[in-house]
Amino acid sequence: MFTGIIEEIGRIERVAPSGDGVRLTVRAPGAVSDARHGDSIAISGVCLTVVEQTADGFTADVMKQTLDMSTLSGLAPGAAVNVERALAAGARLGGHIVQGHIDGTGEIVEVRPGDEWRVIRVGIPLSLAPLVVDKGSITLDGTSLTVSAVSAADDPAPWLEVSLIPETLRATTLGERAAGDRVNLETDILARHVQRLQAFAGAPEGSAR
Repeated sequence: MFTGIIEEIGRIERVAPSGDGVRLTVRAPGAVSDARHGDSIAISGVCLTVVEQTADGFTADVMKQTLDMSTLSGLAPGAAVNVERALAAGARLGGHIVQGHIDGTGEIVEVRPGDEWRVIRVGIPLSLAPLVVDKGSITLDGTSLTVSAVSAADDPAPWLEVSLIPETLRATTLGERAAGDRVNLETDILARHVQRLQAFAGAPEGSAR
């Protein structure tokens, strides 16, 4: 479990084929300062498991399904990634509940600079549009953000907007994002549960068995 509050920007050091997946080595000194084998660390919003570690980084296996659903498939040595360790029990929940389970990817379609902030518009899959609400929570590349605007319900090309403060631009990779870049999306888990419950509303008793 994560909060979407990015702790550091890490760097991909190695991408090695591993069956139909890959093995990623990430330089992230802060994340491994107290990490152990088997710990969970989110890389740009994707929950990965530490299988090897050094004093300044760790290695994790990434399966094909994760590569297919996220932007991790496009990573190369030198790429910057957002890094967050799993939430410690008793810690403050500064963002929102983030699982590290990506719903898919979106494409940045517009970046609008402001005096002290930057607005990013992201095109999202039609299937995810019902799960995104104005002033709700969204996770982009592992970063917990508040949705500042959404497309109309009947828009055939749905989108969402987030407004990034200077600290977010400085502390995450979102400050380097431009139109055409893809980002990992994780919608609010509460919205996903409500959608699933609605899918069974009115179904005959026992039909879901």
